[in-house]
Amino acid sequence: MDTISETLKPYQLGAKVRRLRLRKSMGLVELGKHTSLSPAMLSKIENGHVIPTVPTLMRIALAFSVGLDYFFTDQSLKRLAVVRQEERQEFHDMMGGKKTAFRFQSLDFRAVDRKSSAYIAEFEPLPPEAVTRHEHQGSEFIYVMAGKLGLVSADGEVVLHRGDSAYLDPSFSHGYRQVGPERCQAIVVTVP
Repeated sequence: MDTISETLKPYQLGAKVRRLRLRKSMGLVELGKHTSLSPAMLSKIENGHVIPTVPTLMRIALAFSVGLDYFFTDQSLKRLAVVRQEERQEFHDMMGGKKTAFRFQSLDFRAVDRKSSAYIAEFEPLPPEAVTRHEHQGSEFIYVMAGKLGLVSADGEVVLHRGDSAYLDPSFSHGYRQVGPERCQAIVVTVP
């Protein structure tokens, strides 16, 4: 175990996790909700008391839309990040342990020190009252590529059609759903 600790020490895994979390102004409890890891475990990782496993690092990487290579490469050498279509990883977003009505594919997970995050999102058909709503800091932009998207908030629902776009303040509770039978897909860009 000491050999593993010494080998991984130069990578400063805990410091990189903390840097990602603080850049998003996220607390340990909030990160725990997105990764299904306890705040105590995350604290131990950040402070270098626990060496995270690869699956644990993958959960953290997905929460911040970075690749595993973020933790093991010299970030100053990365100036261009390319994500090939076949490399994209799809994941269901989780809100408080409950599966939501959309799936994301990160379009820019290989990029380091991003000022925004870009996704292709695919939405499930749901009645408006069944939509799980969430909120976060920053801003959000949505461009509908296929189908009809229901953007649900406390003010009601706005339906966006193919080619429509919307900019929103995501600090207000909002959620999404597919409207109608046609598959609904959109590009979503968030800025913390």
